[in-house]
Amino acid sequence: MGRVTERRPVVRVRGGRVDRRADTLVAEEPLEIRLSGRPLAVTMRTPGDDFALAAGFLVSEGVLARGEELASVTYCAGATAGAADGNTYNVVDVRPAAGVVLPQITLERNVYTTSSCGLCGKASLDAVRTTTRWPLAGDDGMRLTPGVLAALPERLRAGQRVFDRTGGLHAAALFTPDGELLDLREDVGRHNAVDKLVGRALQQDRLPLAGTVLMVSGRASFELAQKAAMAGIPVLAAVSAPSSLAVDLAAGTGMTLVGFLRGDTMNVYAGERRIAFG
Repeated sequence: MGRVTERRPVVRVRGGRVDRRADTLVAEEPLEIRLSGRPLAVTMRTPGDDFALAAGFLVSEGVLARGEELASVTYCAGATAGAADGNTYNVVDVRPAAGVVLPQITLERNVYTTSSCGLCGKASLDAVRTTTRWPLAGDDGMRLTPGVLAALPERLRAGQRVFDRTGGLHAAALFTPDGELLDLREDVGRHNAVDKLVGRALQQDRLPLAGTVLMVSGRASFELAQKAAMAGIPVLAAVSAPSSLAVDLAAGTGMTLVGFLRGDTMNVYAGERRIAFG
């Protein structure tokens, strides 16, 4: 299988001194996701947790929501994008369990996913509200203190083992309301890191992820808010800014959305009922 990191030569300049050495870089390779043998999507990802990534992607697409709905995930023999013959471990096929209804929007589209992929506008907001099986509106009794939230970015960073070697990875982590780390995944794409988290939870039949906080290393885009909503995650926190559509989605679904979470400062854009301010 592909490696998480690779070595490349680099000319390094430090204070006028020039030397040549090998540098450790994060690996990036395409992954083609097939649904019951039919090509569905291609995403650029860091190899590793590929089965979880594919399963999590299908959760966000509204195809899967429970562990029992996933029959199998396998690597396909063969290569993608004109690569040499042989198994590159860059193609996976997801087989839903018998009886799982496949939405037409998923079957009919064939997408290349990027960090900015996802639908836009009112139609996509309505689609998330109507397709998620894990509603977030109402008082679920979950409460977080600003102190717990403030500690999450450092705990996220402390768990990024590959980032320490490359400096080139995003991360997503799940925490309890008390700040306990439940799981953490890294990937060159922030959306892939979330899919890996959600996919692992699906494989372990832990959806919905009620009572958890999703912490991401970058901004809170609409796509990440969508993935959180589809997995039943009530709180999304980010170290950077949210998009306007992410805020609209959080407010419309009942999600708590926190942005600019840095030190003891933060902005709560939606769902402040889950924050115990004192």
